[in-house]
Amino acid sequence: MKIQIAPSILSADFGKLNADIATVEPYVDLLHVDIMDGHFVPNITMGPPVVKNIQTKLPVDLHLMIEHPEMYIEEFVKAATANGLSKDKVSVTVHQEACKHLHRVIQLIKSFGVKAAVSINPGTPVEMIKDVLGDLDMVLIMSVNPGFGGQKFIPVALDKIREIRKLKPDLDIEVDGGINAETAKLCVEAGANILVAGSYIFGAEDRQKAIESLRM
Repeated sequence: MKIQIAPSILSADFGKLNADIATVEPYVDLLHVDIMDGHFVPNITMGPPVVKNIQTKLPVDLHLMIEHPEMYIEEFVKAATANGLSKDKVSVTVHQEACKHLHRVIQLIKSFGVKAAVSINPGTPVEMIKDVLGDLDMVLIMSVNPGFGGQKFIPVALDKIREIRKLKPDLDIEVDGGINAETAKLCVEAGANILVAGSYIFGAEDRQKAIESLRM
């Protein structure tokens, strides 16, 4: 499977967000948009108004680290497509830990014509999403505890990547947290094919070089 790079705009400069996105857009495959509510995770990032103003032709992964995501999915899909981005380029990722009725939420995401993904935190076993893997377009394995950028990679993520790849050989597996040239290699060897990196890309002097190092 092709290795895809997804810069997390959480690490971009929000004062010049679209300018920062433009510096990496030619070299990456999709954008990872971290949406936090200060309840599910201990941080607040952005809401639909910021998402609505993102200017890109790249696919966008809306990572909802929020409580009761089912209440906000439609609004975020509308925001992501406000600038002409087609729905087939939008994916919505919800957390297993935030969904009381996970299967229902997955079907709700799909009802809006976008791709559906589920994320699990470092302390959540793959077993918790095993029964819905067949309904998903992607699984996101968190390799840090969500909430802040720049954290250290948690190796247990590698075992989860291997387990999911064995269960679903063709499923997109995304990994997020502590990704750099070294941990990216480990994740790819384990079976991940989408790498999310924030501070490693946006904090680099040469962003193109940083991105290329993740593909090696």
